[in-house]
Amino acid sequence: MAMAIVLVVMVLASVLFHVLSPWRATPLASNWQQMDDTLTITLLITGAFFIGINLFLGYMLWRYRHRDGQRAAYQPENRKLELWLIGGTTIGVIALLAPGLFVYADYVRPPRDAMVVEVVGQQWSWGFRFPGPNGELGTTDTRFVGPGNPLGLNPQDPNGQDDIIITSPELHLPLHRPIKVLLRSKDVLHDFYVPPFRARMNMVPGMVTSFWFTPTQAGRFDILCAQLCGVGHYNMRGNVVVEDQAAFAGWLQRQQNFAAMQVAAPPVAAARAPQPAGEGAGSPAQKPGAATPATLIEQGRALAQSKGCVGCHSVDGAPGVGPTWKGLYGHTSTFADGSSAKVDDAYLRREIVDPQARVVKGFQPIMPKMPLREDEVEALVAYIRSQAGDGKAEAAGK
Repeated sequence: MAMAIVLVVMVLASVLFHVLSPWRATPLASNWQQMDDTLTITLLITGAFFIGINLFLGYMLWRYRHRDGQRAAYQPENRKLELWLIGGTTIGVIALLAPGLFVYADYVRPPRDAMVVEVVGQQWSWGFRFPGPNGELGTTDTRFVGPGNPLGLNPQDPNGQDDIIITSPELHLPLHRPIKVLLRSKDVLHDFYVPPFRARMNMVPGMVTSFWFTPTQAGRFDILCAQLCGVGHYNMRGNVVVEDQAAFAGWLQRQQNFAAMQVAAPPVAAARAPQPAGEGAGSPAQKPGAATPATLIEQGRALAQSKGCVGCHSVDGAPGVGPTWKGLYGHTSTFADGSSAKVDDAYLRREIVDPQARVVKGFQPIMPKMPLREDEVEALVAYIRSQAGDGKAEAAGK
């Protein structure tokens, strides 16, 4: 009898919690009202089964409760009941799955006039790419990833030279225009998700997935990764800015294409042009074969993007998975074991080459070892040093 009462109370409490709960879906900002409708159908069907099954169990517990002098009748099978259960379950499953199948078929079949944008995920940051004036995206391969090529475009493909590359976690899109999203991952399984758009899709390493949507509300919306992609998963955030066509076109025109990015950030090894002999030659800053400080900093910035460092380390002081690089150089870091050390070139080299040797207090030992050449380490150190922001970078580079 007590169990029957518990079941009835549980059902009533669950229904009241759903009705009175302050947590609701974010306001819809795309054309995918069908997603909300499908979710509503799922909630109604599963809710009806939840209420019906538990109330039925409660009734059975009360109706056939133990009574002195009475024995339960044993019935090993009941064909009529089995047929009703099979039929009811079949109808319920069809009602759950059929609407979703129709919606998904439309979800992956974009209109012919949809604008194409590629989203690239890596631990733990986002990158984006738009076709250039030729209207075609160039081919890609992860083996091409490097300084000046964070998304791994094929340098030999002429269709990719005018592709617009966005390395910041902010994506701009035009209002009321269908968008076809191509998705790929550089490392592990990710999921591109913008809750107000009701749009998401897995990003599987080694393949390209896609979906489409039309933004219907102007504004700024959060980008989330909806797959557990590692310990820094929670920090894999970004923004979609939806604006009118004129504002979007202006923003896109200000972005860098692949050809210009390669010129601005040449490969590290190729940047070491010999310096002419003369006054100052052989000094630490201008020794033969050394890159200029400005070139090293630019190489380090490109490496930080291509290697995914920016996914954990900010350069604006914002908190992240790892320590921010803003003002880090010259600062004294305290480690988890209570020891401390001043952040200089030697400190940065050690942390980059062997990140697990010492763990900075307040952070987790999650940074993986990366295969880096000596010149790449030097470029990263120069870039981090340049973020000191108080003259320390210039002093250290002299």
